Amino acid sequence: MQPDGPSRHYLRPSLGNRAIKVMLIGCGGNGAQMLMGLASLDTAMRAISPRSLDVTVVDDDTVSEANLGRQPFYRCDLGNSKAHTLTERINIAHGLAWKAVHGRAPADIGVTGMDIIITCVDTAAARRAIGAAIAACEPEFHNLQPPAYWLDLGNRATDGQFLIGCPKVGGDDRPDRLPTVLEYFPELADESVAEDDAPSCSVAEALEKQSLFVNRVVSSQALALLFDLLGRGSIGHAGAFVNLASGQALPIQLPRLVKPGVRS
Repeated sequence: MQPDGPSRHYLRPSLGNRAIKVMLIGCGGNGAQMLMGLASLDTAMRAISPRSLDVTVVDDDTVSEANLGRQPFYRCDLGNSKAHTLTERINIAHGLAWKAVHGRAPADIGVTGMDIIITCVDTAAARRAIGAAIAACEPEFHNLQPPAYWLDLGNRATDGQFLIGCPKVGGDDRPDRLPTVLEYFPELADESVAEDDAPSCSVAEALEKQSLFVNRVVSSQALALLFDLLGRGSIGHAGAFVNLASGQALPIQLPRLVKPGVRS
């Protein structure tokens, strides 16, 4: 069998001409930027295609002083639910009826029945829990329909990455399946690695941990990828590594496929 690098990955047929159900998990640094961009993406998709977005936002955090400046919250939001605050603003501004859940996924709300899962979480443990919930789906039962895509975003102080994959559930071994974040970064499965998810206490401390605009840059590129996939129907890469310090972006190539019937 001879590998043949694909030039495009095409949108799964199951996400046809209809409203696409999206679950956004986490609406802090990356998640808040993604949510605002998803509203713009929904507007664009309605204009150029029969598709639209039906978004559910999940986050158990409340707005703190440290969130001001780097995240799109205001002093009047302090103490309020991040998920409810941002979703209500989006709904009012765009005339939508998107849903907000003040809680955690998958503990407080399951991931089944969604077409796309977008994770903007801080820890490997959160990704493992979501991956386990997706893997537990049984596609033959309608009420346990697994997501077709999993888009994950993460970042450090001045760099970050985003990657879209197709979760492998049951016997799904289609040649166009894209590896998920847990497959691409197998070190995330190591439960012995310590994680630093301690919250910042001030805006200044938060900016020491993360650049002011790193979330906007990573999220904007992830949204551009989603626009190509959902609005145009295909993508030419699976994600990218972005470095603000060097000004570089390195695309994550699509996996090389194997054409059946061709011997190496």
